[in-house]
Amino acid sequence: MAGIYIHIPFCRQACHYCDFHFSTNLKTKDEMVQAIAAELSHRKDYLKEPASTVYFGGGTPSLLSPDQLHFLLDTVKEHFKLEQNVELTMEANPEDLTPSYSKELFNLGVNRLSLGIQTFHEEKLIWMNRAHNANQAREAFENARAAGFQNISLDLIYAIPDHDEKAWEKDLRALTELNPEHISLYGLTIEEKTVFGKWERESKLIQVPEDEAAAQYLFAIGFLNDKGYIQYEVSNFGREGFHSRHNNAYWSGVPYLGVGPGAHSFDGASRSFNIRNNPKYIQAIQQNESFSETETLSKIQLINEQILTQLRTRNGLNLAKISETSGADFPEVHRALINEMSGLDLIELEDGFMRLRPKGFLVADEIALRLFFPE
Repeated sequence: MAGIYIHIPFCRQACHYCDFHFSTNLKTKDEMVQAIAAELSHRKDYLKEPASTVYFGGGTPSLLSPDQLHFLLDTVKEHFKLEQNVELTMEANPEDLTPSYSKELFNLGVNRLSLGIQTFHEEKLIWMNRAHNANQAREAFENARAAGFQNISLDLIYAIPDHDEKAWEKDLRALTELNPEHISLYGLTIEEKTVFGKWERESKLIQVPEDEAAAQYLFAIGFLNDKGYIQYEVSNFGREGFHSRHNNAYWSGVPYLGVGPGAHSFDGASRSFNIRNNPKYIQAIQQNESFSETETLSKIQLINEQILTQLRTRNGLNLAKISETSGADFPEVHRALINEMSGLDLIELEDGFMRLRPKGFLVADEIALRLFFPE
């Protein structure tokens, strides 16, 4: 099992909260597509087994034309073995999913869509500098359904300033009324190099207090559970049979190849990081120069990554396996900490696994850090 991630580094406009790598200069789209295809060819031997998932992320992959997507998919199929039932996901913005474009995507073999809805409140969409409105979000979903898509994921953002629990519940109700197969929830984080980061420094934006953000998150867990969605990871909820195979592979330590500027790859022992600059990436590819850096991970780093990623999931951390890998009795080493966290209802131990409770999901990274082996 392996995965392929293709980063499309373009957006129509910059959302005020986004810190991912992208450019609003679309003039180099054709060159970028050619460069990504060249990287796929160059790294055709990176994966040692067939890919079970292909994921177009960004940025905004739906800014590519059907012909450009077709070209990239053909390049993937030319250089990599794909499993017969490959999960082929594409992120899209609502304003791009017209009836005709949705049908073209479906005909290309895309079988899973991930739509960035974020909120159904018009004033908040404008405040975030999103390019769509609430009606377009609903229409995009309907267009995707009409085109034949039966696996659609929708994103929402919580902990939005001046967006209280009633407004948050309204967003959740509007989302679930569409009946998507999968839902991702993300707390609004203020990154330093974004418009929101600038506004915060100028005291034009005040983050939602942690207790309010936590209350919204915990409310969403209960709300979505009542609607039949299973929380299988900190931020992700899906109906049975519709959990993202691509994301699950990341959290399971499966090797994956990431292509495009800013993309990361993992081969089981090392990570590589591509240049986060569109012109420099294109130039490096065209001139056959280095476009990435590689970091070889130590045994302890690999073990700590297992702790971090497995704890985020519904399955939890396999205590016997982590003990075997590390050569230490993991539960005994952390006995005092485990007792403390169990008493605070942050974790539970069952059938040889350590799993996070809903309150534990709120501080998943902090718990993982406390369980890390020292390097």
